[in-house]
Amino acid sequence: MDKKKVVVPLVCHGHSRPVVDLFYSPITPDGFFLVSASKDSTPMLRNGETGDWIGTFQGHKGAVWSCCLDKHALRAASASADFSAKLWDALTGDELHSFEHKHIVRACAFSEDTHLLLTGGVEKVLRIYDLNRLDAPPREVENSPGSVRTLSWLHSDQTILSTCTDIGGVRLWDVRTGKISRTLETKSSVTSAEVSQDGRYITTADGSTVKFWDANHFGLVKSYNMPCIVESASLEPKYGNKFIAGGEDMWVRVFDFHTGAEIGEFPYAVHRQYFFTSSII
Repeated sequence: MDKKKVVVPLVCHGHSRPVVDLFYSPITPDGFFLVSASKDSTPMLRNGETGDWIGTFQGHKGAVWSCCLDKHALRAASASADFSAKLWDALTGDELHSFEHKHIVRACAFSEDTHLLLTGGVEKVLRIYDLNRLDAPPREVENSPGSVRTLSWLHSDQTILSTCTDIGGVRLWDVRTGKISRTLETKSSVTSAEVSQDGRYITTADGSTVKFWDANHFGLVKSYNMPCIVESASLEPKYGNKFIAGGEDMWVRVFDFHTGAEIGEFPYAVHRQYFFTSSII
């Protein structure tokens, strides 16, 4: 009997405009959670396992390009086209602080110790805010070669990963010196970059390629060609044996991490979020 692909999506309604960023929290004593950013200006918090809506963060006046939760899922942050990044209480939905910028903010990330918030965007400046002193001016790390698209922390907050909207490569910044220490070279601009939950891999999407890099020695571990231009890719966090990739053809596909073979797919609808499990029968 031939094997066939079976994918069962959970469809979670809510946003009225395209979803541009999704972020899962680590597992907490209360489970794990997911926050979504959308061009409708209202980040939403959901149960990470069921997709059930928990709450909406209201306060931005422009598209929200990035969102994240701290490791305890107690606070959320968002980056917006309204020239601000906001800090939220994830339990009540209250706005705790608004960090004003001079241009569009495209990325935000909590440090592993949850004391710092990193932002970046069109200004080509990385800003590090001390969340224990909300009114203190941020530390500014300048000389990003292009508009910042994504940001992540690495190596116990000693390294920052950044990508640009118009230039290829992933830049690794030494937090102590504020200088670029290394660049992971790619042919196209990197639209997605994340550190795996176990800290072993950096997953990137550039052009029609998904790459996996060693997060400690920075060598290229695997590179797979995708069937279309890829906007985002993510390694499954629990077992690390598959990854998903989505792009311009409006489908999200599931691939085997070890071989790159496609093992499932489902359509992506602009006004919906899909939480899925996949199996082969």
